[in-house]
Amino acid sequence: MADDLTLTVTLRPAALDARRGIVRLHPEVMAALDLRPGDPVRLTGNRVTAGIVARAETTAGRGLLYADDLILGNLGMRDGGQVTVTPVPVVAARGVTLAGPPEVVAVVSPEMLRLALLGKVVSTGDDVSLLPQDVLPDAGHRPLVEAARRSLANRVGYAWTSTLLTVVEVTDGDAALVTMDTVVGWQHGPTAAAAGSHGTVATRQVSPAAPASTDPEVPPPSLDDLPGLRAQAKELEELLDLGFHHREVLARLGTRVTLGILVSGPSGSGKSALVRAVGAAVGAEVRTVWAPELAALTNSAAATRLRELSQEVRGKGPAVLLISDVEALAPREEPGPISTVFRQVLAQTVAEGTAVVCTTSRPESVDPALRAPDLLAVQLTVPLPDQAMRREQLGALTRGMPLAEDVRLDDVAGRTPGFVAADLGALAREAGVRAALRLVGADAGQEASPIVTMADFEAALEVVRPTSMAESTLEVAEVTLDDVGDMAEVKQVLTESVLWPLTYPDTFARLGVSPPRGVLLYGPPGCGKTYLVKAIAGTGKANVLSVKGAELLSKWVGDSERAVRELFRRAREAAPTLVFLDEVDALAPARGQGTDGGVTDRVVAALLTELDGVEDLRNVVVIGATNRPDLIDPALLRPGRLERLVFVPPPDGQARTAILRASSKAVPLDPAVDLDELGASLDGFSAADCAALIRESALAAMRDSLEASTVTAANVATARSRIRPSLDPAQVAWLQAYAETHQP
Repeated sequence: MADDLTLTVTLRPAALDARRGIVRLHPEVMAALDLRPGDPVRLTGNRVTAGIVARAETTAGRGLLYADDLILGNLGMRDGGQVTVTPVPVVAARGVTLAGPPEVVAVVSPEMLRLALLGKVVSTGDDVSLLPQDVLPDAGHRPLVEAARRSLANRVGYAWTSTLLTVVEVTDGDAALVTMDTVVGWQHGPTAAAAGSHGTVATRQVSPAAPASTDPEVPPPSLDDLPGLRAQAKELEELLDLGFHHREVLARLGTRVTLGILVSGPSGSGKSALVRAVGAAVGAEVRTVWAPELAALTNSAAATRLRELSQEVRGKGPAVLLISDVEALAPREEPGPISTVFRQVLAQTVAEGTAVVCTTSRPESVDPALRAPDLLAVQLTVPLPDQAMRREQLGALTRGMPLAEDVRLDDVAGRTPGFVAADLGALAREAGVRAALRLVGADAGQEASPIVTMADFEAALEVVRPTSMAESTLEVAEVTLDDVGDMAEVKQVLTESVLWPLTYPDTFARLGVSPPRGVLLYGPPGCGKTYLVKAIAGTGKANVLSVKGAELLSKWVGDSERAVRELFRRAREAAPTLVFLDEVDALAPARGQGTDGGVTDRVVAALLTELDGVEDLRNVVVIGATNRPDLIDPALLRPGRLERLVFVPPPDGQARTAILRASSKAVPLDPAVDLDELGASLDGFSAADCAALIRESALAAMRDSLEASTVTAANVATARSRIRPSLDPAQVAWLQAYAETHQP
């Protein structure tokens, strides 16, 4: 590379590679500077920083450099301007020290931090994000980067994508590249938050040779900071206290305690925080290791690391070896040689009196061999917090926040189904950020009091989603059952069958009955089945998982059943949850009649097992929708599964009028438009046809004049001549006959 070439270009803000330290240049400019994608460059503006170069589109300006907001901030040029680009040689950083928010430092291990920075060029005093540099990744590092992405989302919660860290020190000067051999560390102490501070600092580092331990200067959380986990904390504390401090009692009784423990629970629910808090309470040192990093090594290197870690914690008094995401080391599907080594090391470590606590958010993916009596003999489950637990957690998270009198944490807890502790922490932080932005934007002459209002929480609720719902496929509309025209009987049945089980589970328990598991909506196309589901979701304050029937089907053996299991696992984690299976006849046809090699038969069996199997389906209601109920496997429609069959009939005259009124709520209709008469005249029109008529009427008014302020009766008549009814009389008659024989 020609390191003596420079080029002055105009800086252009861009969001293409947001917060990943990437800058883009025209291919001809890169050729002139002898640069290849992935090469580091020094950028000189109001400040000097560095980045990784990538190719811009060939249509980009040759005199422009495209950078994101993070690069702009590091340059001190938020509004753009002239910047000098200089190629620099690739220098691998031997060590990097960073500072960040205390809540991030406490949960992000140096191993995970190194993977978040992998492939980035860092400079002292710069800001960096936790977003992995996956634009120009090394092919061999892809599994590590993906594992880091998942774990960061689990540990930090929603805010992991927006968290910024400060590079305090780089041992090899500026423009140093973070590699797998770089020693990374957190800065602690009173100077931890100061950007660009130098000198001797207390750091928590990880080297390539061995995992890092939990630094004593990062205080573990107290049990008071973990509301809702007191029962699990007490059980774990009693077990560790007995194994560490009362072995003579066990010896007199001729028994011993096995200190191998598996802690399972949803991602971000506080499993690692629980172990660290209890470890501090019993006076034990907690050493941590992140299993995905070990699993990414060669078998011999991973085995060496495991044995070294075991030797470090044995024989040093009370100690807890905390292994996060253990399913990466001992997977259920294909346990390899490292799984065998791990079991041997685990058995030896536990036998010598050291506690080994493994955490997982997917216990079904952990090798069953680990549950042997001399290995992980005890399992603790951290539950998904219910409304009362969320209220308690919000109280702890907002303990240091100045809250306005209008803040109703009970309401916030009720509107956050599926949120775990990490998500609630992200919600509280986002509300605080909204309050800070409001204060910063206040007039200088006004006295702005630092206070968080209910409006700040409302704004935060619009952007913070539960981690368990990150892959949700349905965007819940702002509609409720009140917005559904007519269908009084259908809405009453759905309220009792869907909303009551999700909203009043205690009432069902008090009366000693199990709530309905599922509902099947059937009726002619266009009569509002999907719209009803959206209205129920908006009314019930429940998380919604939506899937089209054919989306779960795969030609690969086992993939379809795995997709069904994954769907219901996510539903349990995000409970209370509404699972919507659209076009369910394609997903669960009658068994024994397919020509697909038995794929749909196995999917039906998986659905039956999930709906009414050994594992309880609590606070989860399934709604299926179809216009061919006769094609669905009969076993799916018996009690305990989709037991309530709800016929959504085509609208009559009164219902059509109600639908027209609901559809035209925001449409300025001329007083001469008689919706009652119009609704009575629309024989054969479905709900979708009625809504389409209103839309076409508005378009007709626009065709007459783009300045039109109302929709006239003439516009409606024009639309009426264009819209044809879509209902098939024969299909409607058959469905009505089916309803008479299959509904009570």
